[in-house]
Amino acid sequence: MKLLVFHIGADRYGLRLRDVVRVLPLMELKQLPLAPDSVAGLMDLHGVSVPVIDLCRAAGLPSAQEHYNTRIIVADYVTPQGAHHQLGLRAERVLGVQDVRDSQLADGGVQAAPFLGQVASDAQGMLQLVELEQLLPAGLRALLFQHGEAAA
Repeated sequence: MKLLVFHIGADRYGLRLRDVVRVLPLMELKQLPLAPDSVAGLMDLHGVSVPVIDLCRAAGLPSAQEHYNTRIIVADYVTPQGAHHQLGLRAERVLGVQDVRDSQLADGGVQAAPFLGQVASDAQGMLQLVELEQLLPAGLRALLFQHGEAAA
């Protein structure tokens, strides 16, 4: 499978390429007062408001650093009810696409966060999958997608 590889803090993670709509440079976000800490803000994507999650803060780390290759990954987020929404993910050091065979993936053995999936090892070290459908807890999902389950 093809993964878009990036960092959360010092560690490498991958998001299935099938979930990626596009990768954008950092942009100014509208701040959302009283929003949960992991919400970086809202971006305007061709006239559509798209919530942006800071992956570092979602993982309990300080906010993503602004490296030259820190990006906003626009993903196709599918709710448990099957509705599709665009979701921005602020990710540090987006490295590009990497092929990982299913046979390389193994259970990580530790479930630190629900959105962290299987791991693979390569010459650069360990790479862990981000399970997009597990990223948003129900309460946060309800806050971000208040327009019911109509597909965006």
